[in-house]
Amino acid sequence: MIIVFLLFLLFLFCPSENPEPGVMTTKPKLCYFCGRGRMESIRWLLAAAGVEFEEEFIETTEQYEKLQKDGRLLFGQVPMVEIDGMVLTQTRAILSYLAAKYDLYGKDLKETVRINMYADGTLDLMMMTAQAAFKPSEEKEENLTLIVKKAKTRYFPAFEKILNDHGEDFLVGNKFSWADIQLLEAILMVEELDASVLSDFPLLKAFKARISNIPTIKKFLQPGSPRKPPPDSHYVEVVRGILQF
Repeated sequence: MIIVFLLFLLFLFCPSENPEPGVMTTKPKLCYFCGRGRMESIRWLLAAAGVEFEEEFIETTEQYEKLQKDGRLLFGQVPMVEIDGMVLTQTRAILSYLAAKYDLYGKDLKETVRINMYADGTLDLMMMTAQAAFKPSEEKEENLTLIVKKAKTRYFPAFEKILNDHGEDFLVGNKFSWADIQLLEAILMVEELDASVLSDFPLLKAFKARISNIPTIKKFLQPGSPRKPPPDSHYVEVVRGILQF
């Protein structure tokens, strides 16, 4: 009886290795095509937060139609992320949730709205770049040239000014945030089109080096990480076939 009582006390007062009921222990699961698209910023944010995740790639029309028939795609679109017992769709909603969950969303509403503003600006630039891969070949080169021009004349001057006026290492509140992650992603995407695009932006160049050396991001930039390469003809063909456009 004494031994049983002691075992009971040990169980009662020693912390259990098993999670509490309802606590999420599995990795977030990402469902998208095997490429960048709208999922890439979600991959970046999770990786920067140091969160491991799993991926399910949509490779056939049948897979995509099954997700729709099963009611897992609220508006019939991917990306889809399973996390914390929820099935989330809509890129902006997913990114906002992850930024808040992993303390990458500022300390108050004023910082949050600035992070939203900067993230939306970079998202515009990145979506132009992502969509260029699906342009007809005769338009694609002209479109890519226009993207580099807009980066140099509209987007990067704005962020150079933000860094200059703010005078800190990060874009908002001198704390690493979602805005920093997405700006680095945008810079690297445009540099794939023009390696010298930051030549007139010394603060952005220093920002790129600084953020790239954050351990979790440095790891994501290494070969073999979940980061996806620029879209090639095979990726474009697969997505076109599945979405039938």
